[in-house]
Amino acid sequence: MREGHLIGLIGSGIGPSLTPAVHEREADRLGLRYLYRRLDLDVLGLPGAAIGEVLAATRLAGYDGLNVTHPCKQLVIPHLDALSPDARALGAVNTVVLQEGRAVGHNTDWSGFARSVGRGLPDVELERVVLLGAGGAGAAVAHALLTLGAGEVRVLDLHERRAGELAASLRARFGDTRAVAGRCADLAAHLADADGLVHATPTGMAAHPGNPVPEDLLLPRLWVADLVYRPLRTALVAAATARGCRVLPGGDMAVFQAADAFRLFTGVEPDADRMLRHFEELVGADVVEGGHPGVR
Repeated sequence: MREGHLIGLIGSGIGPSLTPAVHEREADRLGLRYLYRRLDLDVLGLPGAAIGEVLAATRLAGYDGLNVTHPCKQLVIPHLDALSPDARALGAVNTVVLQEGRAVGHNTDWSGFARSVGRGLPDVELERVVLLGAGGAGAAVAHALLTLGAGEVRVLDLHERRAGELAASLRARFGDTRAVAGRCADLAAHLADADGLVHATPTGMAAHPGNPVPEDLLLPRLWVADLVYRPLRTALVAAATARGCRVLPGGDMAVFQAADAFRLFTGVEPDADRMLRHFEELVGADVVEGGHPGVR
């Protein structure tokens, strides 16, 4: 194990991310030298397509690992030397390990969501689940849900082609009856007999306020998971709670995916419960506002 670790987060608008502080606090508790830097494409004046250049620069600078977020989770793939099976299946990378001259992509979003469901919604029904959002975070969530045994995931997205492509990819991996694509305009019909709803779009962030789901569709029998965690109590979380739904805010997924990435970077198993406490303290301090789903 190396004496120290230099880690970075690459993405757009990542100033609000709590990931650096959560990682560094846990490393400090474990007695590790650990520096986590933000590489914000907006601050650098670079488009997402420049991810290859930024990755090359971090390799030259001696970085040990990177977290990758919007809009680079798919764009980074051609610039990597190898992919983990999960990252290859999902077509999205949020964690890059830089070791022995190689850049290897992983996806801890799906495992982070799976662990958050096990902690926050351990006994919910998964026969029919509606997924709102078919981007990188949505793909990871769908993979997690089907791995956990969901009977059918209904993928809805404003871009119907993207929803169709994700559903087709899921069917190819999990079976012909396990995923279907639908239109956001038909959300009410899809929720009518669903067990749960997962929200995986930026709506609800400080920069994109609002509730993506009409409140009258939030029936008390539904469980609702929101991937947005800044603010932690989004309009959707507040409305679903008020309507009597079981609710899973985005904080747990953010922490559990960070714990999985920390292990990949360092080879050391972090204390996920302690990382959750770090996160809750940071949120309570109201350090910053904003944050995409998947901006960890």
